[in-house]
Amino acid sequence: MQSIGMTDIGISRQINQDYIFSSDTTVGILPNLYIVADGMGGHNAGDFASRFCVNHFIEYIKSIEENPVSLLTCIEDGIRNTNEQMIIAAAKSPELMGMGTTFVLATVNDDNVLNVANIGDSRLYRIGSNGITQITQDHSLVAEMVKNGEISKEEARLHPKKNVVTRALSASVIVNPDMFEVVLEKDDLILMCSDGLSNMLSDSEIYETVIKYRDNLKELAEKLIAEANANGGKDNISVIVFVPDK
Repeated sequence: MQSIGMTDIGISRQINQDYIFSSDTTVGILPNLYIVADGMGGHNAGDFASRFCVNHFIEYIKSIEENPVSLLTCIEDGIRNTNEQMIIAAAKSPELMGMGTTFVLATVNDDNVLNVANIGDSRLYRIGSNGITQITQDHSLVAEMVKNGEISKEEARLHPKKNVVTRALSASVIVNPDMFEVVLEKDDLILMCSDGLSNMLSDSEIYETVIKYRDNLKELAEKLIAEANANGGKDNISVIVFVPDK
């Protein structure tokens, strides 16, 4: 695998509550691992939530000694355990109550199958010869409005309630992630991002940038962040882009 991950505070925020992890090599039982988490909560709670969940999930994966029957089941168990530990941490520190984070995770096995887990509105896109496809589904108020035909997808990107998340890893309740399996084609590029990117750039704008810069992943990530900031940079911006080895 070849990847690059970057996170940027954006123009309007005072603190970066996003947290990312990117490894092209094994992490515990996983052949590789990529995570984007977008924290929420007062003061430093959002910053704590995203960092805590990413790091605890990694610790859980590293603690597994036997190869599981299913990577998806193992990932789902890891997310549930992380959620439980988050609730315990908040019970010990009242200032963390109300914290939460989105969580989108990906790993690619030896058969070139992409395994994905998602909670919240951070996204994973598959970009290739057939265009750009959002694999994950947003858990947000505006996503529900789009689904019900109340607004268009473009209107959702600019809607004043676009940041209202309907499902997140939180300190109050155990939630289940959406799980996906995707067989990758040789020209596929995977983009994972927080909504600081997807709210600032349309899917077509993201696609055009990927096509132009995909041969240099570092330049691509830098360009996506720069374009999001040029369009307003209203939130923290995190991107991970990766491709299978040729």
